[in-house]
Amino acid sequence: MRRLFVWGGALAVLGVLFVGLAVAFAARSLPSYYQLKATQTGQTIVVRARDGSEIVELGPSYGQWLAWNEIPQVMKDAMISVEDRRYYSHFGVDPVRLTGAIWEGLTGDDRIGGTSTITQQLARNVFLNSNRTLDRKLREAVLALAMEAKFSKEQILELYLNKVYFGGGAYGVDSASRKFFSHPATELSTAEAAIIAGLVKAPSRYSPTADVDAAVARASVVLRLMKEQGRIPQDATVDPSAVRLKEDNGQNSVRYFTDWALPQLDLLLPETFEPIEVWTTLDVGMQRAATAAIQANTPGGAQGALVSLDRDGAILALVGGTDYVQTNYNRATEALRQPGSSWKLFVYLAALEAGYTPEDRVVDTPVTIDGWSPRNSSGRNAGEMSLRTAFAYSVNTVAAQLGNEVGFGTVASMAKRFGITTPISTFPAMVLGSSEVRLLDMTRAFASISEKGNSVEPYGIVKVTTAEGELLYQHERARQAQLIPDYVAAGMTDLLQTAVNTGTGRAAQIGRPVAGKTGTTSSNKDGYFVGFSSGITTGVWMGRDDNARVGGLQGGTAPARAFAAYMRYAVKNRPVEEFETELKLPEWQLEPDEEYLFGEPDDYYFIDEQGNLIEPGRGEEGSRDNPFPVEGERLPGDLDRPRPPHGPDRSEDDQAASDDFLERATGSEDRRPRPAPPPTPVPQTTRSPVQR
Repeated sequence: MRRLFVWGGALAVLGVLFVGLAVAFAARSLPSYYQLKATQTGQTIVVRARDGSEIVELGPSYGQWLAWNEIPQVMKDAMISVEDRRYYSHFGVDPVRLTGAIWEGLTGDDRIGGTSTITQQLARNVFLNSNRTLDRKLREAVLALAMEAKFSKEQILELYLNKVYFGGGAYGVDSASRKFFSHPATELSTAEAAIIAGLVKAPSRYSPTADVDAAVARASVVLRLMKEQGRIPQDATVDPSAVRLKEDNGQNSVRYFTDWALPQLDLLLPETFEPIEVWTTLDVGMQRAATAAIQANTPGGAQGALVSLDRDGAILALVGGTDYVQTNYNRATEALRQPGSSWKLFVYLAALEAGYTPEDRVVDTPVTIDGWSPRNSSGRNAGEMSLRTAFAYSVNTVAAQLGNEVGFGTVASMAKRFGITTPISTFPAMVLGSSEVRLLDMTRAFASISEKGNSVEPYGIVKVTTAEGELLYQHERARQAQLIPDYVAAGMTDLLQTAVNTGTGRAAQIGRPVAGKTGTTSSNKDGYFVGFSSGITTGVWMGRDDNARVGGLQGGTAPARAFAAYMRYAVKNRPVEEFETELKLPEWQLEPDEEYLFGEPDDYYFIDEQGNLIEPGRGEEGSRDNPFPVEGERLPGDLDRPRPPHGPDRSEDDQAASDDFLERATGSEDRRPRPAPPPTPVPQTTRSPVQR
């Protein structure tokens, strides 16, 4: 026992010396109070809409720094009561709580927790991580002792209350007060102070914006402890449930947009940890209208998504689901779903580029391609119709024939050309939209048609500045590429406009020109509508996340109605724009007139009365070697019969060779003398009109 006592005492002295040296070394290494006051633990990002208004603040928010005498006493008392009741009596480590932690370890609880004083928590928040290990707890204790040796209790508590995390990105009591109650911490009431103090244990669980009941219950515990410790009167009546909370705008549908846009900062900016402001393309009014349109029209049990692009690719509104708090999965930018007949955009683009026009005649008839026999949604076949009608009423058999004629690989290449980034099948059924796509990509493709065939690159960030206004990034519009000829874009716009005016997309009408296309997949699993008007292109998808059937869902019903509800608001301040649908076809695709059939005069050969071919351009004008007379001069025989006219003035009775020549050539001429025939032009080359 004597040896145990001696050696134990010696080890204790050595331990004290070791801890003392460690504390002394740590105290000398600690930053000053003013350095700690100036440090921040993360980056604050303020996101602004296109009009400059703040739509959400992400990352840590610190509010105003409050000095010791500016912090309400009730806030100090509430924090000490719930987090460290012996704060003013210990030296950084609470021996009572430390003994309890050792007992927990000896009894088999492998979690070392519940022992930290306010000073230890501050040391952990500023210098360490949150790993619950013995090594971290020992370093935390040494740092706490060092801080108690270097700073006063008032300084430590001031640092703690201005730096501790209260959830929702709020660091410090002033930031928390402004976030949850819309006023600075200097105006905190007892109930509000209790709510804030209760957040430290579990900021996410007890956040009043996430669970009001949990926050009130936790605040009640804080108030009880304050009464037990004599920090408020026993008969004080405080009702935390009566506290008026600030509406949380940070958890609405805007977060679908910020979740998509902000990760791009890693590519757009050099590494920086200073507070920044991100100016975006989002229109707050349009975002609200889009959210309301999706929530009001999405069938029960289903989800909806919407993307709206300006003509330069700026994202005006983006909704990834019916409720961000319920599910933050972004169906507008991440979900891969079948687009149904809206995919026919690429089929008809390939057909128009190959030479079809909206007036060309096609036949709706049963067809089988490589063992696949598509059927129309009506179950019937209507026979001959125009290409325009086939598209407007989304005739599947015609789309299948067109895809087979131009080539399924050609259709896939057209989709890739217009920005589809997902894998595309080249099986025949691909013409009906069997390949999965993202809504954002489909909307981008339709936006390129709206822009007369020019490429459109979606973007959401206009510029990034520091909090002081220094420019860090400025968006530059991507160089446009002409994806298709103008006449193909005009023809496609013609088809899309007809689909809304008289076809399957009639529910998308908004009282001004609209062009668009519906899409419905098998068993009504997906409903699509994508269209444009007045320079704004909007895509809508609806369906279930588990890909189950949605009763009555078709692209021309709920998605088209949501499109119309949103677009009425989106275009209300824009001028009405008529679509350019006049086809200015290239020369090779024009129906040639009679003049074209004759070719150019220099291409003619002439025949004399003996039937010999005479090349033009030989000898002097008007000579026997040159059958072309000088202006006003006639050749023999011209007095009785002028040379046949060319071009549109030529009558049906005019013929290329004279009756005399034909009679002599056939041996049936009569022997009556008749004037010599004029030289007769014969076309060197002819073309037949392209007919379908």
